[in-house]
Amino acid sequence: MYLFIFSILFNIFQYVNSNKILDAKEKEVVLGKERLQIARDSIASVGYSDYFDIQKDQDAQEYYYKRNLDYLKVMEKVNEDLIELNTNPKGNYLIPYEPIDGKNFIVNKAKVLNHRWIIAEFSNGELWGQILVKYFFNDDKPTDFETVETVLYEKQRVEK
Repeated sequence: MYLFIFSILFNIFQYVNSNKILDAKEKEVVLGKERLQIARDSIASVGYSDYFDIQKDQDAQEYYYKRNLDYLKVMEKVNEDLIELNTNPKGNYLIPYEPIDGKNFIVNKAKVLNHRWIIAEFSNGELWGQILVKYFFNDDKPTDFETVETVLYEKQRVEK
């Protein structure tokens, strides 16, 4: 009989103690989620992802408006001229790397940062990298491009 009462009391003690532990851990999880949400909100409010974009840069847009040019049309022509360089049989001349295994490097994506710079991604199908390009818009002839800096990433290893 004493053993039965002792086991009941022990089980009640275990139940109450484990509930307190679970409640404390639940509060920690809720607090952590709240802090994470606050951090995400503050990062989103900063908005640096679009900071370097001609769409958001009033000074770069004004540069073209002072010359009686629509910056959207200018960006369209600059992008067309950049992609046109990919048609060269030896690859895009802005990318200073020789073809590897007979595969030329070409520009895949580009983002116009302002009235003077473009950042672009390039690859040859296996290797890829990024390039910073300085450009000079010419209204009546193709855009002049000048490579500022490039980065070529190492080939990713496939783990077996």
